[in-house]
Amino acid sequence: MTNFSRILNTLTGMYSDDRNQFIDSFNKYSLLIIDDLGIERSSEFALEQVFNVIDSRYRSKKPLIVTTNLTLDELKHPKDLARARIYDRVLERCVPLKINNQNIRELNAAANIQAARKILSSGT
Repeated sequence: MTNFSRILNTLTGMYSDDRNQFIDSFNKYSLLIIDDLGIERSSEFALEQVFNVIDSRYRSKKPLIVTTNLTLDELKHPKDLARARIYDRVLERCVPLKINNQNIRELNAAANIQAARKILSSGT
């Protein structure tokens, strides 16, 4: 499991052959989980690398799980051709599931605030 930010950070500064080897290395895993599709910068390089990762996995026909905060409508109707090529492959290989409408980070933050209040009010 990884995320697109980490993949892009690793690919930045690599030479073409090294990038291809790195991307191909994802296909050695029986299941690949990539978090946060859609958070990548809109640079030509970033979109090209995201496409390369998705396309490589797509061609391998191995299972892929992709998480995103994008809506199904945004995936089906992207704003440009570069994203359309990526999202079409994701939608063909993955079954869209909407987990819930809750922001887990907000829930965790609220729990952390409650815990901090309890500690501060107890005087310890």
